[in-house]
Amino acid sequence: MDFEFSRLGHELASPSGISELMEDLGSALNSGEDVKMLGGGQPAHIPEVNALWRRRMEEILADPGALERMLANYDPPRGSPGFIAALVKLFRREFGWEVDESNFAVTAGGQTAFFFLFNLLAGNMPDGRRKKILLPLVPEYIGYANQGTCGEMFRAVPPKIERIGEHEFKYRVNFDRLEIGDDIAAICVSRPTNPTGNVLTDGEIAQLSDIAKVHGIPLIIDNAYGAPFPNVIFTEATPVWDEHIILTLSLSKIGLPGTRTGIVVAHPKIAAAVAGMSSVVGLSNPNIGQAIARPLVESGEILKLSNETVQPFYVEKSRLAQKWVAESFGDDFPYRVHRSEGALFLWLWFPDLPITSRELYQRLKERGVLIVPGHYFFFGLEDEAWRHRDECLRMTFTMDGPTVREGIRIIGEEVQRAWGR
Repeated sequence: MDFEFSRLGHELASPSGISELMEDLGSALNSGEDVKMLGGGQPAHIPEVNALWRRRMEEILADPGALERMLANYDPPRGSPGFIAALVKLFRREFGWEVDESNFAVTAGGQTAFFFLFNLLAGNMPDGRRKKILLPLVPEYIGYANQGTCGEMFRAVPPKIERIGEHEFKYRVNFDRLEIGDDIAAICVSRPTNPTGNVLTDGEIAQLSDIAKVHGIPLIIDNAYGAPFPNVIFTEATPVWDEHIILTLSLSKIGLPGTRTGIVVAHPKIAAAVAGMSSVVGLSNPNIGQAIARPLVESGEILKLSNETVQPFYVEKSRLAQKWVAESFGDDFPYRVHRSEGALFLWLWFPDLPITSRELYQRLKERGVLIVPGHYFFFGLEDEAWRHRDECLRMTFTMDGPTVREGIRIIGEEVQRAWGR
């Protein structure tokens, strides 16, 4: 039978970078085959962190009625009142933010939060205008690209590229090309940036915040990897929030991706709208992550876990991956690695690569190595033909050391082969 889909159905169900990525990730993790999964955002299984989750589950099981409340009750659409109260106290105590329960909404993961936020703020407006989300720095998170329910939703600004030494580089916001018209609904950045591991400086964030405030629009900061938790940041970065800032956090990268727990900190009007959307789309949000994390938020242990266990673990993972890149790539072909300042990835750039990163992805897939080709991360650009977008790839370093090292070696071989060497 030939089913006819709506326009929205086509937008959400058509092949996309994020659907391809998650299909590869799910297949690799469950196939039982020797696949070197260097493409997904799957956080590592950190033994100390997993032991903590096991301890929390045992505590829940030992507390009469706690398991039943977690599994058999609906929480309000805004989220568990106890979990939100703990977040309020944490942010007021640690950062002096003037927030209360009305500033928070829990969602079924960070991905869902952005679907709600983008479609709440941008798209077809009641007065007939069409508004977009401005990305001041691309490449940007692949999962945003297909979330608009009214077609193309993003406008992006190409970055400045700062070359550092022989094999490193860094993207910076090109404020000279940043234009805010009446059609811009919000500015959005991820910090650290997925896919590159770039961390926008406090100065860049402050400048973007000022620009947003002057134009009366929100600045959305995707904090999935950021401070204060899970704090997968390897450089200085101050957490910020204000009434015109929408901050999103997640329990995924601290080690609970399966619980699908996202957190939105925003103006009460925005937070209430997100809670309302949760009730329409899913009635309520998953309880398990909130129940597991609540005592850690109440005590502040979630910050200690982030700073003393999670962050150092990924600092070392990043260091080793960069070391193996240098060993495997040598000087046999031109390459640069984006300065690794956070998140779970290395962003590799092969200037003048004779094939596209999409072709490189296919060659690597045939050899059992999964990465993500770079072109998916450059959506919203007017110049779709910019060659740089086809010379980059994202690889994760969260898998075990031998898998990452061998995957990097094979990447080097295939790039050499592309150059005919």
